[in-house]
Amino acid sequence: MRFPWARAMQIGMGTLRLAPREFWAMTLPELSTAAIGAGLAPAPDTMTRQTLDALRAAFPDQTK
Repeated sequence: MRFPWARAMQIGMGTLRLAPREFWAMTLPELSTAAIGAGLAPAPDTMTRQTLDALRAAFPDQTK
């Protein structure tokens, strides 16, 4: 599956009115955050305490 560049450019330069230079300088996470802030994309689910605890157990900051 290819990345939908046409849609990304439509959102970035059309809806968000970014200049081409601004659009191409953004990372995909930055574009996604801008789209979420403009109400164009759903916000990701918030992390629950249970999910955080599972991640901390799987990837501890320090080795024991």
